[in-house]
Amino acid sequence: MKYLLMMQVDREVLDALSAEQMDAIGAGHGEFMDAITASGEFILTQALGDPSASAVVRSTGGVPQVHDGPFLEAKEFLGGFYLVDVDSKERALELATLIPDAKIEGLAIEVRPVAFEKAAEF
Repeated sequence: MKYLLMMQVDREVLDALSAEQMDAIGAGHGEFMDAITASGEFILTQALGDPSASAVVRSTGGVPQVHDGPFLEAKEFLGGFYLVDVDSKERALELATLIPDAKIEGLAIEVRPVAFEKAAEF
């Protein structure tokens, strides 16, 4: 069963961290990827750019249009994700607690099951 472990980021929280704390987060992600690769649960991960570089395609009168944005009402945004294949929701939640961001107050990991998938063939 596949789950998306989404890292909810708050720029103010990240900006308040020391260089040592940021280095520890980076090292922790490396260790996390090594562990879930070794267990066979790792599928992929992506870190996303800052939302200020994003655009939104939204329908206006039934016609898709590109808008600047997103204009977030919340200060948290999706910073990246891990896609994992695990035996249960409980295991996905357990893995989420191992992501370094989960140990920092103000950051969070959202765990959501994958309902549909299709991938390009390489």
